[in-house]
Amino acid sequence: MNVTLRDVAKLAGVSTKTVSRVVNNQGELSDATRQRVQAAIEQLDYRPNILARSLVNQRTNTLAVVAWGIDYFGPSRTVLGIEKKSDELGYSLFLSLMAHPDDGHIDRIMGTLIARRVDGIIWAAPEVGANRSWLSTARLDNLPPMVFLSMEARPGLVSVSIDNRHGAIQATRHLIDVGRRRIGLITGPLAWWEARERQRGWQEALQQAGLDPAAAPVVEADWSAESGARAMQRLLERDPHIDAVFACSDQIALGALGVAHQSGRRVPDDLAIAGFDNIPESAFFWPPLTTVYQQLIEAGGLAVEKLHQWIEARRRNDKGAAPEAAVLTPELIVRRSSSRA
Repeated sequence: MNVTLRDVAKLAGVSTKTVSRVVNNQGELSDATRQRVQAAIEQLDYRPNILARSLVNQRTNTLAVVAWGIDYFGPSRTVLGIEKKSDELGYSLFLSLMAHPDDGHIDRIMGTLIARRVDGIIWAAPEVGANRSWLSTARLDNLPPMVFLSMEARPGLVSVSIDNRHGAIQATRHLIDVGRRRIGLITGPLAWWEARERQRGWQEALQQAGLDPAAAPVVEADWSAESGARAMQRLLERDPHIDAVFACSDQIALGALGVAHQSGRRVPDDLAIAGFDNIPESAFFWPPLTTVYQQLIEAGGLAVEKLHQWIEARRRNDKGAAPEAAVLTPELIVRRSSSRA
């Protein structure tokens, strides 16, 4: 039997309006009345009708997350951060997984989310190719509040990203500081904005040290260890005398380490290697991997906080609230793969 507000009110000896105030934590009630209603709710095992409440309050306390690539380390950790902070703030999540990062069915995706009356949307799919070309201020004005992850900051958008360029500068400068001068690069797929930013940071660090990036070998991989191994083989074929490699993900670095060992190169004595991500396993590579720690869980949580603020601002019709970009600074983690000490 479905227990109703009327059943709770009858048992507690109060009006249905009073029960509604307790359920929705609204209005001023005496502690005695509130406790009596709460006791009746527990005794009858009353469960509020979420759909009915959403119609009355014009909110569902549900956030949509549009994601792709959660089999990769970065996107999966970011979604974990989103889930944790959403639960903390009392939101449920509706996860929409894209078939491809450049999925062109934006209208279909948005139609589904609007039909589900989500309070806001976190666009967690990474920026790949032209998959942000659909964005415009006029279009966003007709959608629920949105926050974007893993993309270049743009005017008029609320976004949260990691400073990939700065992380790459840190890693490359470290390799230079430990005496390396022939520093090859294994990039991620360059259709990804994050991969291009890491390449840019590597280039800038070399230039700042008076080294010519054009003279250093560069090979593109796809974030995986298997592609990292193939890329490392090509890197050594192009320049057998390189003394360091910046790998744009820890999985790429894992493949590169394997090829270095197989070729008889001692790491770090003959060849220093640095990665990017600080995956949990990187501390147990042999040798343990120098890498760049990016705060992915924190970025996901910050996206939820930003979206919550944006939802509340729009609900208050706060014209003074301005979209802004938040950029988190990653941290270099130095281990044995780059240091002879």
